Amino acid sequence: MAGQDNKNRTETLWAKALERAELGVWDLDLRSGDCFYSATWARMLGYGDNELPNASDLWLQLIHPDDREHALANGARHIAGETDRIDTELRLRHKQGHWVWVLDRGGIVERDKDGKPIRLVGVQTDISRQKAVEAELERVNVRFRLALAASGTGIWHHDAATRKSYWDQRTRDIFGLVADTDEVPDDLWHSYLHPEDRDAAVQAHLAPSGTPDVVAVQYRIIRRDGEVRHVESLLRFIPEPLSAGQTLGSVRDITEEKLRERELAHAAQHDALTGLWNRPAFDRLLFDHIAAGVPLAVFYVDLDYFKALNDFAGHAAGDVALKSVANGIRSCLPPGADAARLGGDEFALLVPHCDAARAERLATAVLGAVREADLGTTSPSRKLAASIGIAFIADGDTTVADALACADDACYAAKAAGRNRYAMFSATAKPGSGGLNAARIAADTVDAMEDGRLKLFGQEIHLLDRPWHESRHVEVLARLVGRNGGMVPPGEFIPVAERFGFASRLDRWIIRAALSRHGETLRAGAVTLGFNLSAQTLSDPQLWEFVDSVIEETGATHSGIGFEITETAAVTNFDAAERFVRKARQRHCRVSLDDFGTGMSSFEYLRRFAVDAIKIDGSFIEHITESRFDREIVLAITSIARSAGCVVVAEKIERQDTVTMLSDMGVAFGQGFLLHRPEPLEAIIGRATAGAATPPIRRIS
Repeated sequence: MAGQDNKNRTETLWAKALERAELGVWDLDLRSGDCFYSATWARMLGYGDNELPNASDLWLQLIHPDDREHALANGARHIAGETDRIDTELRLRHKQGHWVWVLDRGGIVERDKDGKPIRLVGVQTDISRQKAVEAELERVNVRFRLALAASGTGIWHHDAATRKSYWDQRTRDIFGLVADTDEVPDDLWHSYLHPEDRDAAVQAHLAPSGTPDVVAVQYRIIRRDGEVRHVESLLRFIPEPLSAGQTLGSVRDITEEKLRERELAHAAQHDALTGLWNRPAFDRLLFDHIAAGVPLAVFYVDLDYFKALNDFAGHAAGDVALKSVANGIRSCLPPGADAARLGGDEFALLVPHCDAARAERLATAVLGAVREADLGTTSPSRKLAASIGIAFIADGDTTVADALACADDACYAAKAAGRNRYAMFSATAKPGSGGLNAARIAADTVDAMEDGRLKLFGQEIHLLDRPWHESRHVEVLARLVGRNGGMVPPGEFIPVAERFGFASRLDRWIIRAALSRHGETLRAGAVTLGFNLSAQTLSDPQLWEFVDSVIEETGATHSGIGFEITETAAVTNFDAAERFVRKARQRHCRVSLDDFGTGMSSFEYLRRFAVDAIKIDGSFIEHITESRFDREIVLAITSIARSAGCVVVAEKIERQDTVTMLSDMGVAFGQGFLLHRPEPLEAIIGRATAGAATPPIRRIS
């Protein structure tokens, strides 16, 4: 009786142990084919007692199809004596329909007198959580491997105790090492170091042993084929108990980045089209020479008839001409001289220790080079010419602006004398619009941006025959208040800004000032603002970075602003204009082509630029009621614009009968003194936001 009690107690303990351990037991009789499944096995799959059918192949009915053959093969190999036990991971269907991962372990527990297996017993454990963790870890590893692959980063580590180093395949590829294993000789890395970078690189790799911080180091390596590559390593020392620890690091080939840095540094100082110095770089060179007290001659070279060439042959021919002119100028330069493209079709030369006779010879050579410039196959019968102004600078107190103004004044004198010639600056000559007076206006404009004398004005753009509040578009303008309190006309200070190279700065000031003061109004949708952009601004590679940051700072929206680019601005750098329009469209900013129709390339720009609107130049509008030719031009532009999906804005509307005629032609928007005279922008914004809520803006798009 006591023996029976012990047996019952043992069975009870085993049952409780299996239940607490959440183990499912199976017992297979190979002679009869019957298989016993414990109650814990059924509960592991979500079933209660006696809920599953009494079938010997029950586990085969519940197994995942993809695991069936593998599980059967493992069992067969064990029965055949090929393995010591059954050890299989497989999936069984839960009562609720999902799959439960189990670890199936078991083996032969009984044989007949001939040694043939007759009974197998096994235990199945739910490992679903473990498999989920493994799957998530694998997903993390996959993402990590993809990130490493995408970044081209290699991984390495060095064990300080064993003095062994290990490089993964990517690291070996970067160094050009052909090897089948990760382990590499301890001193191999040193053999690749560029002699000029060796000491700094070694010192940087020693530094991590005393700090938990990540250390970054850049250096050059020389691969076995002699190729020099730039690499960057990030490394960190990992301390380990009872060990010298190890250094874990990454390595990345940054050769292309270094090349791009050099290219960007070059691009920051050179004109992209011609390769000559750009305006900022030339200004710095000129400043340094004047400050050093070096007597020098400054040449201002302005091409004649260049716009006509663009109109006739297109911007591609214009680019060919500019590059050819630049090469011609470069070939004429004496040793120690420098040349720059100031923008558009204007160039400048700086020649140290140059007397009048030498300057005349150089100017004559430059004129000849311009006349012989290659204009491409599209314009074989046309020739370029140039007007050159020369100023001699010997006073160390002369400013860069005054030096260029003197040369520019002489250039205007050459143009006035008939072009295709040079002239030398004379302090006694009557100053022209581009000379010292222009320099004073330039300086005054720059000061006005700081002292509050530069004012924001605006002119409304109307839906024709509709009140302005139904459109609420404004073109932002700038007005300069002179030191004497009088207004300086835009036609004076804006061309000066272009000529003296600060038009981009002026444009940025206008954009920042308008958005800073009225960003919330734009966000509320009460008004939209349009900004005119100069050729210099269009060519500014940091323009969109600036615009995006100002919008983020001020709370304005991209969709609330528009930009107007003129044909004159586009023709000086067609590719830059095309890039600008594309980026504006990506940001949902409006883009308009201003002064449309004034050049023969206008329709080419409309075809190439995906703009929202075109503004017909006022010269076609002011006499439209009397001029049949002007009416035909406007009708043609309107028809083509409609086909291109562009809205048409007519400029310089000053009579009511003009409005009526334009409306009949299908022109949607208008601008001019009849509709609104420019006034302070604050006043316009005040009207837009005053009173009851206004209806949604009808976009110029």
